[in-house]
Amino acid sequence: MNRLPFQPLTLGLMAAGLITLAGLGLFATRSQAADADAAKPGASAVAKPSLTVTTIQAQSGMLPIKLAANGSVAAWQEASVGTEVNGLRVQELHAAVGDNVRKGQVLATFAAESVQADVALARAAVSEAQANAAEALANADRARAVQGTGALSAQQVNQYLTAELTAKARVESAKAQLDAQLLRLKHTELLAPDSGTISSRTASVGSVVGAGTEMFKLIRQGRLEWRGEVTSAELGRITVGTNVVVTSPTGAQVKGRVRMLAPTVDAATRNGLVYVDLSSAVVGGKTAPGAFKPGMYARGEFELGSSGALTVPQTAVVVRDGFSYVYRVGPDNRIAQLKVQTGRVVGDQIEVQSGVKPEDKLVATGGSFLSEGDLVKVVEAPKAVSKQKEAVAPAKPAQAASK
Repeated sequence: MNRLPFQPLTLGLMAAGLITLAGLGLFATRSQAADADAAKPGASAVAKPSLTVTTIQAQSGMLPIKLAANGSVAAWQEASVGTEVNGLRVQELHAAVGDNVRKGQVLATFAAESVQADVALARAAVSEAQANAAEALANADRARAVQGTGALSAQQVNQYLTAELTAKARVESAKAQLDAQLLRLKHTELLAPDSGTISSRTASVGSVVGAGTEMFKLIRQGRLEWRGEVTSAELGRITVGTNVVVTSPTGAQVKGRVRMLAPTVDAATRNGLVYVDLSSAVVGGKTAPGAFKPGMYARGEFELGSSGALTVPQTAVVVRDGFSYVYRVGPDNRIAQLKVQTGRVVGDQIEVQSGVKPEDKLVATGGSFLSEGDLVKVVEAPKAVSKQKEAVAPAKPAQAASK
């Protein structure tokens, strides 16, 4: 049998295939060795912190105990000012709503012509009564002079003496009627019964008013009070003399003091009223008269003393699903999410009633970016920035533990 000679091209292809198979075997061997090395303990990469944070600790201190309540502003006492004379025409009004008046100041005047005529008539009646009394006195004196002489009977003497007494009584009656008319004349000027502020005016010039008709309302002495509404349980915590800070919807604040506690509690709401005398309102550090008005809604805080508390910055507390949390940094720089109960707020600080210890290191801000178990890097806050206000910032990639 004749053998076919190998061609040069065939030999080249066979050599290339052998080289390729040898390379694949070497790569597989090295890959298996690398996988085996990766499976050994301590060979994994060092975990990298996700965020850089600054920490704070809860601070112990005294916080004021305050009780908040809603209520309305009202006049301390509101006087109803009306006329005491009947059927007189209003001639002139001297005060308007909002005016501050003094005690005894003229608020309105009435047409006094008819009253002046009545005064003149009463004066004439007094003069007539006095003349009749003088005549009766002279007759009585003559009767007493001849009494017992038989010139006049005893009955006639008694008549003269009785006429004298009657004439004197008529003089007194006429004088009383004159005094009444003079009083009516005095009442043709309506005077302020006390100093204060006019809150209402219902009279008009030219109208004829009857006795007792209200013409003005006066806030006595311009004094206002806040009537706070509290529960029956809270009512027992408040005493007369307790200091109160009342704030209007416009932000004006006024200090007050509890004047009186309601003796009864509303049967429907189970709430009671607390009456607080108000001083001058302050807006922007300056006294602001008129910042509070009767009928205005206002919110007040009763100052009930102080007590010890743990506080943290409000930025350290995160609210999730209706619950409050803080984030503690452990010794291994791992985050632990702590559920806390918060309380009073003073400035940028908030009371933590439970869930935190004074020695706990808490994330100052940015807790909303953290989760349970996160690894963080803790850095000191810059001197120019308070540790309680340091923000959370992304961390730089960590360096390998060893090369």
